[in-house]
Parts: sequence; C-alpha cells; structure tokens
Amino acid sequence: MHQYKGKLIVHTGSMFSGKTSSLEKDVKRFNIAGYKTIAFKPAMDNRYRRDEIVTHDKTSMDCYLINDIEELIQYCNELKPDVIAIDEVQFLGGGAKKIVAEVNSLLEMDLTVIVAGLDMDFTGTPFEIVKELMPIADYLYKHHAVCVKCGVDAWVSHRKSRDQERIKIGAFKEYEPLCRKCFLEEKKDDEK
Repeated sequence: MHQYKGKLIVHTGSMFSGKTSSLEKDVKRFNIAGYKTIAFKPAMDNRYRRDEIVTHDKTSMDCYLINDIEELIQYCNELKPDVIAIDEVQFLGGGAKKIVAEVNSLLEMDLTVIVAGLDMDFTGTPFEIVKELMPIADYLYKHHAVCVKCGVDAWVSHRKSRDQERIKIGAFKEYEPLCRKCFLEEKKDDEK
C-alpha cells in the first residue's frame, strides 16, 4: 500500500451511494497493511453515534469529532498518523481555501488523506470544498445511489420537505436519491 503515501483519495456522490462505506473499506485496508490510521468527522454530524463514523448500513468505525481543519491538524501533530480519513468533508469548518492548503500540507508530509463527501446539496449546487478537492485528488471515485423513482443511477440527494436551509442533517426520512430527470420533475412539481 506504499504507493498511496502522500496521495489524496476522494469518494463523492449523492447520499446513499456508498461513500462512507468506501472510506471505511479503505481505512480497514490500511489498518491491515500496518498503517496508523485516524478517522475524523465534523461535530455537526449527529445522526448516529458521536464518536463513530456510521454508514447507512450501520457499520461503524471509531473517529474523532472536529469542528474545523485546525482541530484536525492539531490531532495529526499530536498523534502522528500515516493515514487520515475525513467523513462528511462538506461540513468541515475552516473554508475551502484553508482546507485545501492544509490537505496539501499533509500530502507533502507523505500522509495519505481519504475523504468522503457530498458533491452537491439538495438543490444540485456543488459543495465548494468537494469541488476544490476533486481536481487535486490522486484517486477520485464518483459513487451513485439508485434513483428511488425510476431505478437508474442517482444524481442528487433530493430533500423530501420544502425546507430551504442548505445544511440539514438527515438520512432516509429527510432525503431520497434521484436521477437528474426525476429530480427536475420533482422541482417542477414543487414550483406549482
């Protein structure tokens, strides 16, 4: 696994597409290979257990809660990992420019950085940090859920309610994966 030293691995896509499961799988592989791994998630992700990253399939791994990139860097300086994983990177505080700069610094120190995050919000608008990390990734994986309306690859996480707040933590009760066509049809219905 030494070929991944100093590499950025990005898992992105809609909700329910397997991003976190892929991040978890990557971390387990690095653990098996003898690397010191640390996982993080933004403190605002309160859907399941506070000190664990939990997939929608209910598998989990221990993690540190952080508010921003500065806290992540403090943990890295203290614990000296070989590999770090960040789930729900779109919720990480510190601003896209600062996060990208710090991720680049970690990569320059030969750390492997694995991130998982939504590429777009419920309106189809890209999350800035994921948009900035994608082109600098060494390995980029776009994951797809299944559209709940027609069964093709989903494109976006559609919010079931009319709530317009950009960040609303939730899962199956609040969101559903939709393909572009079904999403646009839902938008037309919402505008009526």
